[in-house]
Amino acid sequence: MNVLIKNGRILTMADKNYDKGDILIEGSKIKKIAEHIDPPENFEVIDAQGMWVMPGIVDAHCHIGMWEDGIGSEGADGNEMTDPVTPHLRAIDGINPEDNSFREAREHGITTVVTGPGSANVIGGQFAALKTYGRRVDDMVIKAPLALKVAFGENPKRVYGGQHKAPSTRMATAAILRQAFIQAQEYKRKLELGQKNPDKMPDRDLKMEILVKVLNREIPLKIHAHRADDIFTAIRIAKEFNVDFTLDHCTEGHRIVDFLLEEKAKVIVGPLLADRSKVELKSLTFKAPAILSKAGLKVAIMTDHPVIPIQYLPVCASIAVREGMDEMEALKAITIYPAQITGLDDRVGSLEEGKDADVVIFDGHPLDVRSKTQWVFIDGNLVFKRE
Repeated sequence: MNVLIKNGRILTMADKNYDKGDILIEGSKIKKIAEHIDPPENFEVIDAQGMWVMPGIVDAHCHIGMWEDGIGSEGADGNEMTDPVTPHLRAIDGINPEDNSFREAREHGITTVVTGPGSANVIGGQFAALKTYGRRVDDMVIKAPLALKVAFGENPKRVYGGQHKAPSTRMATAAILRQAFIQAQEYKRKLELGQKNPDKMPDRDLKMEILVKVLNREIPLKIHAHRADDIFTAIRIAKEFNVDFTLDHCTEGHRIVDFLLEEKAKVIVGPLLADRSKVELKSLTFKAPAILSKAGLKVAIMTDHPVIPIQYLPVCASIAVREGMDEMEALKAITIYPAQITGLDDRVGSLEEGKDADVVIFDGHPLDVRSKTQWVFIDGNLVFKRE
């Protein structure tokens, strides 16, 4: 689709914003952004006078498609609670693109999601990045695997302690993760030997293959950690094996912000619009994004959908502003920062020439809860138009 969006108030999340500007979409990419662009032949023109134009919103941590909306146990495919070590599980094999939540996401301007397994297991499986429009997962994928999910804290303890097996303590969670990486180091050594001598090539092991990708820093760990002590354990193990990581949830991160700065941590905060449903959430506060941001960290805000329905991600950013976060930082926390933190910023997260044409037009400021999307484009395709 070839489209010229004219006269909009453009928030690029990049170097320059426009009080009144135009965006040229050619095919699936942004061709040009300027204060004025003459309409080319055979381009549809949208007059965005008085409206706000911004990049498609990015949720850096959710489980959309893994727990289908309104389905119950039949649609619950996010936790394989039979083995605490399941790195070989792939989100793309459990996502249903017909989950109603994908439609609700794109209708509210969320165009990119990072989705995957839950936190029942010490190693839960592989997250994927998807666009929120498509008839099959294969056509929606931006990158898979994007990251490997691991979990600390209460959830693995509760699941496996209830089965009277490890881990039933935080010590066991850490030990199981370490042991898996030690096995992966040995598998990697055998692979290197096998490349020199095919007779020594080990049998394929799907669990070890993905762990080797983490060891090689091809993909990061996506670390579920709420409490400060769990965050420190996560960092300790990540440093021990020299792997990249993001800290997801990071509920008590605002209490240890000096350490997070020292470690140059990549922080994905949330869910915030939720109750304190367990002990490790006792310090949950909407002030956390402001505290972390003002300290100098790039902060992504996430929904953890279905904990918070994904369409309310902009609402979470809005409340973060009410609780002290800078308005532009809050907008970046649901666009360019999650894209940067998850390694997707070469394609999404900002309006820049050459990037994917994921564009959202609001009838008011995007963080005003009264504002509504009017047009939503994903890869240059018009996926929603308000009638």
